Amino acid sequence: MTQETWQKYSELPLVGAAFLFLAAYSILVIAEPPDPYAAVLIFVLGATWLAFGVDYIVKLFLAPRPGRWFVRHPLDLLMVLVPVVRPLRLLGPFSLRKVMDRASGTAIRARVMAYVVASAVILIYTVALSVLGFERGAPNANITTMGDALWWATVTIATVGYGDYYPVTVPGRWAAAMLMVGGIAALGMVTATLSSWLVESVSAATEQRTKAAETSKNEELARLTARIEILQDQLARGPGETDTSPAKDKPRQEPG
Repeated sequence: MTQETWQKYSELPLVGAAFLFLAAYSILVIAEPPDPYAAVLIFVLGATWLAFGVDYIVKLFLAPRPGRWFVRHPLDLLMVLVPVVRPLRLLGPFSLRKVMDRASGTAIRARVMAYVVASAVILIYTVALSVLGFERGAPNANITTMGDALWWATVTIATVGYGDYYPVTVPGRWAAAMLMVGGIAALGMVTATLSSWLVESVSAATEQRTKAAETSKNEELARLTARIEILQDQLARGPGETDTSPAKDKPRQEPG
């Protein structure tokens, strides 16, 4: 079995595992259910971790160059080690490489923008969940509700940082750092996409004006050439040359 074959058959199950993880984690953090429901949710989280771990190990062994694949795919390792990153697997069928395949110009920019927005939304929600789970119950914590966590995550990924909410635990601060990096990356991709659109728009407008000017010049040159040819033809005939075309017969007048 090749790595491509494994990815083909494991992609949808991993998307399902990511969805189960997000659902179970949301219920566990927001609702705080008692046992035995909490134990069931923890079992689901462990099962998803096992699924991602098996997928990573199989991909590593099936890679033609395992060392090179290990270096070039850090996100796969993060999905195993960092639960916050696991829901990003929901974007698996719409990976950035697939988004950019068989598209050009405006289509690529629209798809990239949609991909970045979807990634940012998933990252905001999962980091907010994680920080709420870490912060709730900690001494001097100010992020104690899901609303506070979502507000903090939104202003953090947008690089605003009002400072009204902030994590006080070490795991919460690590999650915040990851969110900051994700926010900078998302903002950079949006800026690059908009810059590309502006450059292409200006280039297209400039090219259109240049073509219109060239067309006008060519039409004027054609008119001048036609007039010159007419003048040359008249000069070639000479001033005394008359029309030699046969005259029409005039009706003969009968003598009176």
